[in-house]
Amino acid sequence: MPQQYSGIIMMVVFFGIFYFLLIRPQQKKNKEIQRMRSELKVGDNIITIGGIHGKILNIKDEVLTLEVGADKIKLQVSKWAVGSVKEN
Repeated sequence: MPQQYSGIIMMVVFFGIFYFLLIRPQQKKNKEIQRMRSELKVGDNIITIGGIHGKILNIKDEVLTLEVGADKIKLQVSKWAVGSVKEN
């Protein structure tokens, strides 16, 4: 009888380890990224996931207008493309 349960117990233990080492940290990271993107405001300096550095000029729904480079070129990018916010 105990040998029958040992296989099930081992599967539960492995799933628990898998959850706490892989799934949960990824969920926390995703939640943090979503929070960062929802708190974006005009004037923030950001880096997109493509490596473009720019300053936010306008936010309209899910589209950001960025000012990029010394020539002050304006680009429109999706909010999901923001990788990080630079400290001023």
